[in-house]
Amino acid sequence: MNPSELISALRALTGAAHVLEGPDTTPYVTEWRGRFRGDALCVVKPADRDQVAAIVRLCAQHRTPLLPQGGNTSMSGGSVPAPAGQGTLPVVLNLARMRRIRQVDALNHSVEADAGCTVAEIQAAAEAVDRLYGVSFGAEGSAQIGGSVATNAGGTGVLRYGNTRENVLGLEVVLPDGSIWEGLRTLRKDNTGYDLKQLFIGSEGTLGVITAVALKLHPRPNAQAMAWVAPHSLQAALSLLALAQQQCGTRLNAFEVLNRTQIEHVLAHVPGVREPLAQPAPWNLLIELSEHGQSAPLQERLERLLVQAEQDGLIADAALASNQAQCADFWRIRSSVSEGNRKSGMSLVFDIAVPLVQVAAFIERASAAVRSMIDAARIPVVGHLGDGNMHLVIVIEWAHWHALQEPQALLQRLREAVYAIAAELGGTWSAEHGIGSLLLAQMQQYKSPVELQLMRSIKATLDPHGLFNPGKLLPQ
Repeated sequence: MNPSELISALRALTGAAHVLEGPDTTPYVTEWRGRFRGDALCVVKPADRDQVAAIVRLCAQHRTPLLPQGGNTSMSGGSVPAPAGQGTLPVVLNLARMRRIRQVDALNHSVEADAGCTVAEIQAAAEAVDRLYGVSFGAEGSAQIGGSVATNAGGTGVLRYGNTRENVLGLEVVLPDGSIWEGLRTLRKDNTGYDLKQLFIGSEGTLGVITAVALKLHPRPNAQAMAWVAPHSLQAALSLLALAQQQCGTRLNAFEVLNRTQIEHVLAHVPGVREPLAQPAPWNLLIELSEHGQSAPLQERLERLLVQAEQDGLIADAALASNQAQCADFWRIRSSVSEGNRKSGMSLVFDIAVPLVQVAAFIERASAAVRSMIDAARIPVVGHLGDGNMHLVIVIEWAHWHALQEPQALLQRLREAVYAIAAELGGTWSAEHGIGSLLLAQMQQYKSPVELQLMRSIKATLDPHGLFNPGKLLPQ
């Protein structure tokens, strides 16, 4: 079967309207920020898991690579193909048509859904039965749930609810030979052998196509208290985190940190955003408590926490949200950081996690390393401080960027320096954004030979011809 015969077979299977070629594939082969662009034989959009299985079998028969794709919101190049000339052009398998909420079980606190549902649609389905899906992040309106499972997405709710891995109960997966693993279970206890779903969570489409998910839901909080806080230092912020965990326990929903540079980028480029505090602060915290109950006791608990923090010399100022509109204003600042940084210049985002005790050291050392290489860089910092996941961002104004003699070489040196510091401090170079094609060198450098061989063995067992998302996650 030659490529034109494969495309004809795909059209016969799904309908001609659901197989795209040429310029029509552009949105699917271009990363959302425009930083990665590849080429594909075609883009095919199946209607259900049986069509997915048939597509996989056709590609396997033709030895044609296949790239499973969700909402194409990857930050590491994992959801778009490589440019032409780097092997056989793949078929991009986009699951956007598979949008059915299969079942919501309020008693069992679970939801089953097709992989093409967006994360926001999962959240809405949970809310309709007074439940909560605890994974939340900026791209949730367009990110598909299958893709978020395949990348083990994190976000702002990890402190309380865990990342995606902790919220997956079961999966339905089409394997590289076209067979279907029926693992869509909602049991909390099933001690009957290997936990196979864990193989596919975070596998970035290299082991199979996730076609449906079973997810854990939580009681939906109806009370909320939020504060915007200026700690005296990043170390003081960490002390406040420990105090908040001690006094508030599982009510602590979010503990986000932003430095002054990050706030300035948002204020400068996002209309309608206002400074939360009367005096600008070097470091800022967004603290949120939530529970099922009344708002007033929660607000009082947060006030007591802040009074204690002030007495302990941890904070310089704080503003408590008095209504939902103010809560939304605080969250808007946090959710607008990507927009603010993107509009400020060329931005290089690091997705680092280090032990909490090393967070301040990492920021200090990494910032110094960056400034030693490019003094003109601005360094916004935003992170999920509660779980040690820090996004250090390097922003270079476009005029300065275009004047650089060897900008790509500079970026490579910056990456090497920051990743080396994270590794020295016992951290990781990818906390929640995945590996994709961007971080293959770091996988080779920092993963042990034993780890890499184990992963390659799993890949070879499930995908012996190496057709699923080649060139991603695993270095060759």
